[in-house]
Amino acid sequence: MSLYVSIICSNVMLIVVICTNRSLHEPMYIFLCSLFVNELFGSMGLFPFLLIQILSEIHTIYKYFCFLQIFSLYFYVNVEFFTLASMSYDRYQAICHPLRYNTHMTNKKVAILIVASWLPPFLSVLCTTILSSSLQLCGNVIQKVFCDNYSVVKLSCNSIRGNNIYGLITSVVMSFVPTSIIFYSYIRILKICFSGSSQTRQKAVSTCTPQIASILNFFFGVCFEVLQSRFNMSSVSAMLQILMSLFFLTTQLIFNPVMFGLKMSSIRNICKNLFRLKA
Repeated sequence: MSLYVSIICSNVMLIVVICTNRSLHEPMYIFLCSLFVNELFGSMGLFPFLLIQILSEIHTIYKYFCFLQIFSLYFYVNVEFFTLASMSYDRYQAICHPLRYNTHMTNKKVAILIVASWLPPFLSVLCTTILSSSLQLCGNVIQKVFCDNYSVVKLSCNSIRGNNIYGLITSVVMSFVPTSIIFYSYIRILKICFSGSSQTRQKAVSTCTPQIASILNFFFGVCFEVLQSRFNMSSVSAMLQILMSLFFLTTQLIFNPVMFGLKMSSIRNICKNLFRLKA
């Protein structure tokens, strides 16, 4: 419970800090604000029922709540992925084209990137949830601490060929696009770092370290989830499977506010000033 409260409070505080300080109304911080809003949505959509299951003897969930959890989970993950890709592109523009940064990253372009980070995942996950919820299920037990689409679809009595085709297409598209943007951006940044001055390298390291750490943490969590969903984990202990699921659900939500709040000096200094005023 304390973990959930701390996640909510830290994300709300960082959103308020960015929104109320005009000095932070820059593309990098606007993308961060979008990221924290998604963290807030993810924690509110996933944690309450997870807490109920952990703190009580209730290990069942109504069908409609299960699909609501599936929608919340997949929407949160996809928005996270696309937002991290937008942040990578922003750092690429700032480091590789510093003199043209303000003309490249206009308010209109930032708004388009934020909409592109939220709208396609919403439509994609909505279609996925509708397709899965229309299936007739022949079972009611999933080996997870939360509902995920693949585990539910495996219980279907119907043919799931249509679901599989749609799932394959959307998985490829929704993972290929942000992954390509992230890899392209950081390859170009690395190229500039190796060929540029020490000042350029220092700037790249200071601004990119939190994002790279967040991306790696996110990838590890997704890999753990894919391993559990797609492969036979019967030889793995139940406790380890639960820990892998909790890693996927919790670490990104905890990691981002701490990493960006502590690592980025502008946000850290404003937060310090706020606490001094309150004291």
